[in-house]
Amino acid sequence: MFAGVIEAVGIIAQIAPHEPGAQIEIYAPEFGRDMAIGDAVAVDGEKVVIAQFSRGSFMADITSDARDHTTLGELNVGQQVNLERGLRVSDRVGGHMLAGITDGIGVLEQRSGVGNSISYTFRVPYALADYLVENGPVAVSGVALTVTRLVDDLVNCMVAPTVSEGTTLSELPIGAPVNIEVDLVAKYVRKFCAQ
Repeated sequence: MFAGVIEAVGIIAQIAPHEPGAQIEIYAPEFGRDMAIGDAVAVDGEKVVIAQFSRGSFMADITSDARDHTTLGELNVGQQVNLERGLRVSDRVGGHMLAGITDGIGVLEQRSGVGNSISYTFRVPYALADYLVENGPVAVSGVALTVTRLVDDLVNCMVAPTVSEGTTLSELPIGAPVNIEVDLVAKYVRKFCAQ
């Protein structure tokens, strides 16, 4: 489980095919010094497994499903990614409870300053919009956000400058793809009600 509180921004140093998935090397010298091989890490919100360490970086395995259905399959060397270690039972949850499993890919439509916050608007797949509500949770590329406005498939979130600048959100170009994870409880409730 994850909380959507980004601990560090890493840089993609290498991408290697590793059938049936891939393996990426992420340079992040200050991130997770207490991690071990086999630990789960969220990279832009998608859970991956640490395969090996090298100086200042770590290698992570990406499954074929993650490669094909998340933004991890579109990564480029030199690109920045959001990083978060898996939660321990004793950790405080400062964001939302997240599984680290991307539900779909959205797109950054708009970003603008509003007062002391930054307004982000994302277009999400229509199928995911049904799991979102105003004032409810959503994770965008691993960052726990609150939906402030929802119109059809457009999701608006107001983000504090500290959060925006401490993640990759502030650097995303308009039109950039983002991983979307909706509320875990909402998925179970919807399935239960559909029966």
